[in-house]
Amino acid sequence: MADGILVVAEQRQGQLKPQSLQAMTKGRSLAAELGGKLSVLLIGKGIEGLAEECKQYGAETIYLAEGDGLEHYAAASYADAVVKAAADADPKAIVFTATVMGKELAPVAGAKLGCGVCTDVTAVEVEDGALSVVKPIYAGKCFATFRSRSFPAAVSLRPNVFAASPADAPGAGEIKRIEAAGSDADPKAVELIAAEGSELDVAEASVIVSGGRGIKGPENFEMIRELAGELGAAVGASRAVVDAGWIEHKHQVGQTGKTVSPNLYVAVGISGAIQHLAGMSSSKLIVAINKDADAPIFQHCDFGIVGDLFKVVPELLEAIKAARN
Repeated sequence: MADGILVVAEQRQGQLKPQSLQAMTKGRSLAAELGGKLSVLLIGKGIEGLAEECKQYGAETIYLAEGDGLEHYAAASYADAVVKAAADADPKAIVFTATVMGKELAPVAGAKLGCGVCTDVTAVEVEDGALSVVKPIYAGKCFATFRSRSFPAAVSLRPNVFAASPADAPGAGEIKRIEAAGSDADPKAVELIAAEGSELDVAEASVIVSGGRGIKGPENFEMIRELAGELGAAVGASRAVVDAGWIEHKHQVGQTGKTVSPNLYVAVGISGAIQHLAGMSSSKLIVAINKDADAPIFQHCDFGIVGDLFKVVPELLEAIKAARN
């Protein structure tokens, strides 16, 4: 009888992504409520060393799908591994992360399994033995609640919404290997080209500092980058400055950019258009800096500073540096 949770963990270059630890933590609590166990699926090449970390997060069973054809992510190949792991685990739910990879993998695997899929979930609970999930709709203007009617149900969790914490006691960590190989339905990876620089991805960062039209020009993004560096944050941007060519699209936060849920979001010179709010309103703490006291962003922030950002940000930088000395 299906009663456990299967978490599809995501790793890069032999390291588990923080979002996978968040998914395992939530999966562990859901499994406990269902009276079942937490299982984790690892896919890739040379990943057996990650099993110990999964065990520390409460994994009772760890499925390993390893092979040359799985070294790089490919939807059909990874989905086949999910299907095989699910056939053995017989879970009540399969939990993915709503990262770039998870947003594609969850529906592909769901189609192969013939199960329902709910993506970008911000809350999930067990009610009468079924999953009840909440996700934003209409660009974050409303929240919809869905309840699973068939099993397994597949859900993907929005990054940074759920906290990650190791289990009080490690799971059994039983390793089961599943046969998996590259699918002919997938394109073949010819070359992997890493992005230049080492900037954090806004979609996965726990702290973000974003700049808007109020910074007046692309040269002033250096001030945003400096503040982000002091806070260990990713650099974000509004659509207006991306459209103006001041910064690359990968930094854009909003309805047509990336949806983020950091612990801290600092909006500098951003008025707070609906399109932007749709992408960052679920941030745990929002700080806004804007000289316009009537800017919409002040209706959605936890702390607001009405003032000239060219005076406020340097003073903020000085205060942060002084606090460290």
